[in-house]
Amino acid sequence: METESEPYVRLATLRQLHRVVAELNTARSLADTLQTVVDGIVVGLGYELACVNLVRPDGDLVVAAFAGDPSAEALITGRVGSRTSWERRLTMGENWDGLRFIPHTEGWVLMEDDVPQWHTEGPEPRFEDEWHPEDRLYAPMYASGGELLGVVSVDRPRNGRRPGAWGREALQMYAFQAAIAISNARLRANMQRALVRLEREQQALRASEESFRQAFEYAPSGMAIAEMGGDQHGRLLRTNDALCRLLGRPASVLRRYSFSDLVHPEDIGTLLRTSAEGGRAELRLGRRDGTYVWVSLRNSVVADAADGPRFLLTHVEDIEERKRHELQLAHRASHDSLTGLPNSAELRSRLGARLCRRPQSVRATAVEALDAAYEGHEVHGEAGGAGEHGFQPDFRPDFRPEFRPDGSDGSVASDPFEFPGALAAPDGPYDHHVHTVAPATDIDDGTKGLAVLFCDLDGFKSINDRFGHHTGDAVLIEVARRLTTGVRDGDTVARLGGDEFVVLADGLGAADAADLAVRLRNAIIPPIRVDGRAVRVGASFGIGWASCGMSADEVLRSADQRMYIEKRSRSKAHRRAG
Repeated sequence: METESEPYVRLATLRQLHRVVAELNTARSLADTLQTVVDGIVVGLGYELACVNLVRPDGDLVVAAFAGDPSAEALITGRVGSRTSWERRLTMGENWDGLRFIPHTEGWVLMEDDVPQWHTEGPEPRFEDEWHPEDRLYAPMYASGGELLGVVSVDRPRNGRRPGAWGREALQMYAFQAAIAISNARLRANMQRALVRLEREQQALRASEESFRQAFEYAPSGMAIAEMGGDQHGRLLRTNDALCRLLGRPASVLRRYSFSDLVHPEDIGTLLRTSAEGGRAELRLGRRDGTYVWVSLRNSVVADAADGPRFLLTHVEDIEERKRHELQLAHRASHDSLTGLPNSAELRSRLGARLCRRPQSVRATAVEALDAAYEGHEVHGEAGGAGEHGFQPDFRPDFRPEFRPDGSDGSVASDPFEFPGALAAPDGPYDHHVHTVAPATDIDDGTKGLAVLFCDLDGFKSINDRFGHHTGDAVLIEVARRLTTGVRDGDTVARLGGDEFVVLADGLGAADAADLAVRLRNAIIPPIRVDGRAVRVGASFGIGWASCGMSADEVLRSADQRMYIEKRSRSKAHRRAG
């Protein structure tokens, strides 16, 4: 007859059960909880041996905690049993209201599976409910969702008997509470790991933000963060010291602007194309003193978070020195190194920009112009040849912009030969080109045209031979200065080579061109002092006229021929005297 049925024994067991369950909730880590589970079974439920087999992420069960026998603990703790073997055990034997009991008479078939075991052999039971060393009793533990958390194994009841109804119920209740404690311990462990991971991520984020702040603030070149999209697109949110120094404005002032407020008006299109989705551009930004500085802008689109607002991170590099060098190289390529005047190539470029290959006398009728408006691609005629109006399908004026760092090159910034907008070639159905015409004769009939004055110095070779190239160079420099001083704003003075100069003067009649040639000759003939020595040169001028239908070389050749005619018409002495 079981002593467990006695009321005072049940009460004592309940007290023990309450005490060990309370201890389950005091354990902090998962390992502490598992050890508390097995210790509670040994202390409070009357078994000499207990272990917890915990389900691993791969589904197999590992011996995670053991209590009651140090040697057995050392033997099987950490060993793994397959999920298949455990499922076989949990379907064998007798079902004791959630517990699984496998008597020694059936357990012999389990001796060869891979589940860790500590059972020993023993004699046959002397009475029906006596515990045999090879009996097995398991208490499965399930989570709230029904999945298996692990299995509690117990052995050697201290009274030597198989547990009765009360003992089974106590073990089952304890296994249920143990499952709750293990789930809570896992939850706490996951939360702790998540908190540790979050803290590390926050530390990494703070370190990254600090690194970005230092890289941003102390970058040797300008850096800015600007809004992207919306009504405030491009507005500066943050700037570093280098950008403030470059633009001569404090950060508090720059936050009132966007780059579009600071960019040079001619570069606004470049800025808008660059800031749309990031990219790189070279443009000019305004300084506080009203000047502009060339910079290279590199935009990168960055997001504040995964779905947060996007910003433009802009790197601003000062390229003023490089641009100045490029402009100087371009100036040297198009200007004479001695006099600073436009050279032969630049002269031909400017002259060619005013000329087209269609003579002014060839005009389209009203019907032809209307046809051209609707079928502009047919106006040019067959591919590879001139159209019916004399257009060349691949014609482009040979325009090349001129860069003058110092603004002095023998012409003024308003020189009409330098701007392509008004010089467009007849490249489409509408002819916006202003044709260049020439006076019909040398008699002034009121026609205004582009005069080409070809100048050849008289007596220069003898000066060069007698006094050397140093004196000759000084004479050429002074002649270039006198020619430049003697023309109007917008006229061009170029050095063709040697002692030959060319003047382009637009809007002159025949008499005007002749008067200009006389004035320039008179400006050249006064003595030129070089190293304390006075030398004189004369000048012969030939006046040619540029006209559409002619090439630049043809125009120059015509002026050159007229110059030689004029030179031969005067005696040598008269040429030296002017």
